[in-house]
Amino acid sequence: MINGVYLFNLAQSKGSDTLEQIAKTIRRGEYNYLSLESALSDYGVISQIPVDRLTVMTTGRSGEFKTPLGTIEFTHTKRNPINILENTSLVGRPLRLATKQTAYRDLKRVGRNTHLVNDNALHSS
Repeated sequence: MINGVYLFNLAQSKGSDTLEQIAKTIRRGEYNYLSLESALSDYGVISQIPVDRLTVMTTGRSGEFKTPLGTIEFTHTKRNPINILENTSLVGRPLRLATKQTAYRDLKRVGRNTHLVNDNALHSS
């Protein structure tokens, strides 16, 4: 697939989390978490769902990887590991998920477009 990561095409175990598992494998040894548009879409804060794109914050290098299952976009963060662990949670998926507010702060911090953000959904609990 990419960077020494292979996926057996006939595998029965491929599921909705396969792209996340690939992302976790590519940046093994780094802190990685779903954030930006992927996380905000999961929370319903932005209306557009990134169907074939995964936006991941990482303590590793930034980069974009195109796979047959979708595109993985890594954006470097200088957050320290304790800050990452305090502002993300385990949700039964391969990658941790940023809190709603953390995903929004990340979006602003990296200079992404915020016009799709629904302020009511962002500030609701």
